[in-house]
Amino acid sequence: MVNVTNSSKNQKIFDTTDKHLIIGAGFVGLGMAQVLKSADIPYDQVDASDDIGGNWYHGVYETAHIISSRKITQFSHFPMPAHYPDFPSAQNMRNYLNAFANHFDLREHIELNRTISYVRPVENNLWEVSFAHGEQRIYKGVLICNGHHWCKRFPQFQGEFNGEIIHSKDYKHPNQLTGKRVLVIGGGNSACDVAAEAARVGAKSVLSMRESVWFIPKSFAGVPVADLIKWWMPEWLQRLMAYGIIRLTFGNHKNYGLSQPKHRVFAKHPTLNNEVPYYIKHGRITPKPGVRRLDGCEVEFVDGSREAFDLIICATGYYVAYPFLPEELQRVEGAAVQCYGGSFFADYKGLYFIGWGQARGGVGSLISAYNSLFLRFLKLQDEINVPIGLVLKEMGQQLPKTHLADPQQIFRQVKIVNLFFNWIAKKAHQVDSKYPNFRNNPLPSAQSIEKTQSLAS
Repeated sequence: MVNVTNSSKNQKIFDTTDKHLIIGAGFVGLGMAQVLKSADIPYDQVDASDDIGGNWYHGVYETAHIISSRKITQFSHFPMPAHYPDFPSAQNMRNYLNAFANHFDLREHIELNRTISYVRPVENNLWEVSFAHGEQRIYKGVLICNGHHWCKRFPQFQGEFNGEIIHSKDYKHPNQLTGKRVLVIGGGNSACDVAAEAARVGAKSVLSMRESVWFIPKSFAGVPVADLIKWWMPEWLQRLMAYGIIRLTFGNHKNYGLSQPKHRVFAKHPTLNNEVPYYIKHGRITPKPGVRRLDGCEVEFVDGSREAFDLIICATGYYVAYPFLPEELQRVEGAAVQCYGGSFFADYKGLYFIGWGQARGGVGSLISAYNSLFLRFLKLQDEINVPIGLVLKEMGQQLPKTHLADPQQIFRQVKIVNLFFNWIAKKAHQVDSKYPNFRNNPLPSAQSIEKTQSLAS
């Protein structure tokens, strides 16, 4: 472990060039740490929070439960306790991730309360990592596992609201809703959970959606819907099955005063929720279209109707964000990171983006499947000079167009790539021979950029 200095006058740079750095100690970061540790690959791991668990520690509300099932959410090689329900709670998830870290002795490498301010490529294909308290370290590579549920996305409103406006990430406990007239904006899983909670404890619960969503029940015939989908099912068959389940359980949108969704099932991240339709039928949730403007304590909707509220909760999602990367490495289009193989740049080696996509459930099983493949690529990177991303690009792989993914397709792709990995490694060496002089392009430090901007102004 590298010793830490808080010296602000004499900034010391630590040489950890034999190690990789994992940024984040949530679900994905812990999974990556475990696979590196099992392969005896030296690494450090840092997290800005004061405890591990990522979003399950600092981001979710007290009453949250997973929307996918226990079976597909758990790490394949570390099952959740048998007494856990099919849809574990936030506390269950925190306990599970702590048990995972303890079981694989991951804590010795985790440094908490470590905020990263800048990551940049330097000479010799190495990476300089600067911390908010002034420390700097040099690493062989950096695995970015900082998650995508922290950089809040707010809608732009016209007018002013006299009450309180918060993001769903700031909602933690039903006490925040008790006795209040609540407007929830959004149609995703968090929006529906909060609207249902407001229906139970609030004076009024209104759910505003710019367009309707497909409400998929969390279970069907006593089985979690996610568990009904098998690895061999193509997406069209999964979609057909989902339509059938929706029709049998939910029925038609018009029966709930909702318009028909304009997108196909799975074209957007699915909303798994039984409670919103239930509470609409009981008059406890009122569905409304999008917001037109705010007017004091009232909100006007695009259909011309108006309602008075005490609290507006914006469950309007998050940005995929890497604020510690230089502008040259800011390559997010929409919510998709422009990298090959889900992780690799074609023009920089040693920087890896992990867990930025949104598959339809099963984060643990997906990490378990992907980790072994990522480890093979990481070892292959040691054998060649060019970035793995360049190899995949030269082999014809395209950049992603969406952040959404079918987990079953990912499982199939991982199996295929593992099956043909020796051939891929051979192609990698051929590509490597074409670019014998490849080097990462070093980028200036944050201080140099600030100085240049200051002089220019």
